[in-house]
Amino acid sequence: MESVRAVVYLSVCLSVLTSLCQGQRSADSQLPLTPDEPILGLTTNELAEALQGLLDEADNRVGLSVEKKASVIPRCDVGERCAMKHGPRIGRLCDCLRGTACNTFFLRCY
Repeated sequence: MESVRAVVYLSVCLSVLTSLCQGQRSADSQLPLTPDEPILGLTTNELAEALQGLLDEADNRVGLSVEKKASVIPRCDVGERCAMKHGPRIGRLCDCLRGTACNTFFLRCY
C-alpha cells in the first residue's frame, strides 16, 4: 500500500512538472520566423539554389536507365554472360531463359 501511494505521488509530481515546463524552450533552438533571416549566413533562397544545384549534379552523375528503375531484367541466351562479380557479391545482368540457370563460377547461362 505504501509503494502504491509513493508511485501515485511521484506520477502526480512528474505530470505537474511537465505541464509547467512544456511551454519553456530556449531561444537558440528555435528557427527564425521570417524566411528572409539568414541561417548560417545564407538566406533561404540561396540555400534552395545550392541544394537544387547539388541535386542536378548528382542526377547527371547517376544516369539510371529506365529498365533499372522499372525493375525490368532482360533475358539472356545460353552461354551469354548473366552476372558480374563485385568483390564478394554477384550482381545480375540479365535473367537466364527457362531451363537454364546462371552459373556463379563462370557467370554465364548454362
